[in-house]
Amino acid sequence: MQKLLYNVKCENKFKILNATNGGPWHKSHANDQYRSNFSTYKDARIPYSRNHDSGVIGVYGGPYSHDISKIFPNFDADVNDPKSYDFACTDDSILTTLSAGTKTFFRLGETIEHQIKKHATLPPKDFRKWAEICEHIILHYNYGWADGFNLDIEYWEIWNEPDLDSGKPTPKRTWGGTDEEFYDLYEIAAKYLKSKFPHLKIGGPAVSGRKIWSEAFIKEMAKRNVPMDFFSWHSYGTTPEHLVKDAYIFDKMLKENNYSNCENILNEWNYVKGWQEEFVYSIECIHGLKNASLIISTMALSQSSPIDMLMYYDTRPSAFCGIFDYYTYRPLKGYYALKWYGNFYDCAYEIKSENSIENVYGLCGAKDDGKIVCMLTYYSDDDNAPSKKFEVDFANGGKFEIYILDENNNEVLLEVTDKIELNLQVHECILIKQI
Repeated sequence: MQKLLYNVKCENKFKILNATNGGPWHKSHANDQYRSNFSTYKDARIPYSRNHDSGVIGVYGGPYSHDISKIFPNFDADVNDPKSYDFACTDDSILTTLSAGTKTFFRLGETIEHQIKKHATLPPKDFRKWAEICEHIILHYNYGWADGFNLDIEYWEIWNEPDLDSGKPTPKRTWGGTDEEFYDLYEIAAKYLKSKFPHLKIGGPAVSGRKIWSEAFIKEMAKRNVPMDFFSWHSYGTTPEHLVKDAYIFDKMLKENNYSNCENILNEWNYVKGWQEEFVYSIECIHGLKNASLIISTMALSQSSPIDMLMYYDTRPSAFCGIFDYYTYRPLKGYYALKWYGNFYDCAYEIKSENSIENVYGLCGAKDDGKIVCMLTYYSDDDNAPSKKFEVDFANGGKFEIYILDENNNEVLLEVTDKIELNLQVHECILIKQI
């Protein structure tokens, strides 16, 4: 029988790998037709929630929140006048999310527009004024301006997927201008905001993944001496290797252009086999056990990759949400993968396996008292892959609680044992806790 031997102690801290897009589905101001996933969301210990696309969902304040065009609805208004801003719905969303223990990763920009006519994704009329609007949003949330708060929001991301429709005819879904126009917007905004808030993390631009566009952008920013605290990007695919591989490509680009200290953040990712004929199948996978297995396997690879933060897309009520049921708000299979990862924030260090088993992915850590926490999954894109039998050895003895996540069970205690032998069906997930 094959064996996984976890006995290589590493001083690595566990990265932030269970961050998401979208906060808890909870209305703090209304109880009619009441549903909430607040407590289950909080239990998952999600450190950050990116607020991109969340304005289209009623539970986050609806169409009056988050986007620059919603917070500052009249671009011709006085940028210094608090009356020019509409913060109420965004405030409610951010505060509700924060009360669940989750900080906001603030996307400064606009929600993607799939409609036939585009509105807010067109380039702002005045790039410097756009930057000044962003400045006042930061002042509101971090420095109390305009009856605001002192929330110490760290991450401020400039725009979203400017590369998505680059080179295509208008109308464009995310950036309606030219590449050069976006370079100008990013340069002006990044330099201005960094000069005002040097201690905050200003970055972006959340590329959809186009390598040629991304390399040109990074080179142009380096040429213009533009500060970039983090570079964010997106990836959709069917295997953890596919999802993580671009981290190495972007890491190389950043280092070659003097951005060695720039954080590497994958802040949209999920299972997608295809965007056309195979899209419905993809959604079915997202809502099932396969998604939980993909989440765990992607986290496992990300921990040892150049990725600094991983943000699942998404936990909004949407087709892409494999975490909560759209109608009942109850946890889906993917929820347990995010929740299980929260255990690693209590670990003092990581333990790696000295060997590997094909298509078996796992993470293991030890707490200050030496007690082990480990999660494992057997992932393959082949839904009919044969079962896998193997042993797990932590080289320190003791008894272990074994929890299973499969088609019929959600985090159910399988057994308490001092000898761990597993026979996993494809996509099954295991949580191991030393007692």
